Amino acid sequence: MALTIYLLAFVGGFVIMSLELLGGRVLAPYFGSSIYVWGSIITIFMLSLSLGYLFGGRLSLNHPSMRRFGIIFLVAAVLLYPLVFFAEPIMNWIFELIEDPRYGSLLASGILFILPTIILGMISPYSVRLLVQSTHESGQIAGRLYFVSTMGSALGTLATSFYFVLWFEINTIITLLTSALLLMGVIAIATHKLNAQAGP
Repeated sequence: MALTIYLLAFVGGFVIMSLELLGGRVLAPYFGSSIYVWGSIITIFMLSLSLGYLFGGRLSLNHPSMRRFGIIFLVAAVLLYPLVFFAEPIMNWIFELIEDPRYGSLLASGILFILPTIILGMISPYSVRLLVQSTHESGQIAGRLYFVSTMGSALGTLATSFYFVLWFEINTIITLLTSALLLMGVIAIATHKLNAQAGP
């Protein structure tokens, strides 16, 4: 089960950074790609992840299981995929409402990305809780897990910026990321069922 949890954390980190880079592509046609826009995107993602860490830590205290872990991925997928349909009309509405690239991009980033990113932020603390069996090993496990998650983020950054944006349209990439989250959710739930059938 430990390898599965590390895989889930890796994919979670991958999706977070891929989505953050896509945020710049979504906002660029309306507000450009200035430091204001990227400052807004990074701010929203940092705030969202901090809330996700907080909520994920609290949720992990209440009977943590692979089934609930899988549900986190499924919820993230459900919140991410609507961007395919609603990102453009939302951006049009915000651009007509606020032309200032600072506040327009900040509002757009918040509306589009805050909810899925909060859920994605819950992955790391929940992973730690599932892996830690005793307090004396908690630091080592947390360090290893954040290493795996950050490696996923690094790969997601490179893959998205070097390849995905050249090969695919933005909506196709979002669909691929959503599919990855759905797959991870199914894997986590299936792992839970297999462990339950295997017994103690």
